[in-house]
Amino acid sequence: MLSWEQITAGSTTAESRQTVLWEGDGGLCQRAWVEIDLAALTHNVKQLKNFLSPQTKLMAVVKADAYGHGAVAVSQTALSAGASWLGVATIPEGIELREAGITAPILLLGASHTAQQVKAIAQWHLEPTICTAKQALIFSEVLVGLNQSLPIHAKLDTGMSRLGTPWQEAAEFVQLVKGLPNLKLASIYSHLATADSPDTAVMKEQHQRFQRAIAQIKTSGINPASLHLANSAATLADPDLHYDLVRVGLATYGLYPAPHLQNVVGLKPAMQVKARVTQVKTIEPGTGVSYGYQFIAQRQTIIAVVGIGYADGIPRNLSNKMQVLIRGKIVPQVGAVTMDQLMLDVTDIPDLEVGEVVTLLGKDGKNQITADDWAATLGTISWEILCGFKHRLPRVAVSH
Repeated sequence: MLSWEQITAGSTTAESRQTVLWEGDGGLCQRAWVEIDLAALTHNVKQLKNFLSPQTKLMAVVKADAYGHGAVAVSQTALSAGASWLGVATIPEGIELREAGITAPILLLGASHTAQQVKAIAQWHLEPTICTAKQALIFSEVLVGLNQSLPIHAKLDTGMSRLGTPWQEAAEFVQLVKGLPNLKLASIYSHLATADSPDTAVMKEQHQRFQRAIAQIKTSGINPASLHLANSAATLADPDLHYDLVRVGLATYGLYPAPHLQNVVGLKPAMQVKARVTQVKTIEPGTGVSYGYQFIAQRQTIIAVVGIGYADGIPRNLSNKMQVLIRGKIVPQVGAVTMDQLMLDVTDIPDLEVGEVVTLLGKDGKNQITADDWAATLGTISWEILCGFKHRLPRVAVSH
């Protein structure tokens, strides 16, 4: 992740060689970028930590490049702010963090099955999720051959119908895992399917199933070292779900999993998406804009072309439906969003110049546009919006 000083100085480090800069008023300018506010990330982690009991640890879920925010910088920031664990989905995601010098425990949330995968997990000191007896046997066999032990995390399916052994078979499953050589049972966990819903019936049912499974495991003579169940929504919804660890993704990045959870702790969005005006022109009434003429000017209109498009992660289905901020004012986007560019009606912005900054997501003055706003327009979720910004947009670390 680049600092703003690197961007404005035209840094030629390996990470910044993809950065396209031009000479403009005030120096070198980037056409479009994603700003990550590390101070906001720190604030969010501390707010969440303060909400937990002292014995409950916090895992920052940094899969999918930390939801598009930059996995290494986010991980370092979250750990400095009080997180104890990191969660990733894939082995390469874990390796990236290890290569960056991060030594904190990393839980691999996805499933791994092959001998090659087991060897990589062991080599990079990742901690795998074990979902089935067959998977446990493969891990044990490979680790015996390596003469190496590994902490593992047994996952139960309590109603998500995704990864995990059925909760009814928990005792038998955990007994098998516990008895296999070179496997150290580090935790037992499950995942909630509807924790973001105001209707808590399903969440409570899953919680009861988890409790019953743990009781069965304890009756069999095994006392788990650690239990965890809560994602961001469950963390905010019910302290009874916190157990020994919470796995927090979306809330780390300053967004709430549901409107009814917004008053639990104070969070700050960490991501802003910005771009620059590349051309300003005036068009006459009746003139069409962009592919398909989805917008036709009804008056003499000043159009600003902005150097960002759907190849950067701006959903094309937002065409003619989105707004942006310029000089703190709300401005409508017009015409079809194209691969590398989009157009704005800036008739009400006097003397707009090439190079001025457009805020697509974030705050400018008293106005703010969030990933939740885009998600509501598109009928999707904020998670998808955050993860959609492509990596030809440099991530720029700032601190507001």
